[in-house]
Amino acid sequence: MIRFTKMQGAGNDFVVIDACRQEVPVNAVDWKQLADRQFGIGADQILIVEKPQNPQHDFRYRIFNADGAEVEQCGNGARCFVRFVHDQGLSTKKKISVETTAGLIVPELTDNGLVRVDMAAPNFGSRHQGFVDWEAARRLGKAEVEGRIERVELASPAPHVLAKLELDLLSMGNPHAVLFLDAPANDAMLAAFGAYVCKHPVFPKGVNVGFASLRSPQQLQLRVFERGAGETLACGSGACAAAVLAMERKRAQSRLQVQARGGNLWIEWAGGQSAVMMSGPAETVFEGQIVLPMRQSLP
Repeated sequence: MIRFTKMQGAGNDFVVIDACRQEVPVNAVDWKQLADRQFGIGADQILIVEKPQNPQHDFRYRIFNADGAEVEQCGNGARCFVRFVHDQGLSTKKKISVETTAGLIVPELTDNGLVRVDMAAPNFGSRHQGFVDWEAARRLGKAEVEGRIERVELASPAPHVLAKLELDLLSMGNPHAVLFLDAPANDAMLAAFGAYVCKHPVFPKGVNVGFASLRSPQQLQLRVFERGAGETLACGSGACAAAVLAMERKRAQSRLQVQARGGNLWIEWAGGQSAVMMSGPAETVFEGQIVLPMRQSLP
């Protein structure tokens, strides 16, 4: 029997499991079943709270997508993580240091009830991160670098919806490709281009696809198709990626409100190699217990 907590941050929902005070088997099949919205609890990701590998840090944070695959980063999950460890009495610190596959993050509770996360510095070098096959990009489309921003252009599978796909690339510890649009993305765009870009040969390990439109230098609207989860109501690292790219192009101010379908996030970045700061809500939905492994296999 495993104790769990269902949480959400701006509509991005999670099953959070404490592996510090109970033994938790790490099994991709179990995570896929837990995340299933018909046969399990239902979630975009499964978050595991573990003891740190380095005793100088407070916790280790592991993230599994709805398809069972472990991934590097989840900003909305990080906010839920710090809310969870406080609510469960695992820590009384307002600011904690957390190990992730992508590196160290430092989330903190703020006095206004939001959770603020140091998401570390953005990485513009997708070629060095290994999430882009540049030979395939040149063969199947177009690849270019403008300042620090790397961009690939892909043929559109639905030219009646959008003639071409110009994608700005950025790593926030996990890979992002952001399509900037003149108007907010609609369902037809997500259906036509989300899975297409996410699974394109140019991105051999998959990529999170952002559909961004600037309403003003202070506001950006965003929808994200996440690898391993599909479209989610919000994506914290995706919000950071879109905001940083807009700021780097001098199209947005250093503090930007990102409007997702599930709620608002606030992104701050001073530029250069400074860390990206993300603020937003994190709430508990319910708690429960479940037997693992689950008896019924998914169809």
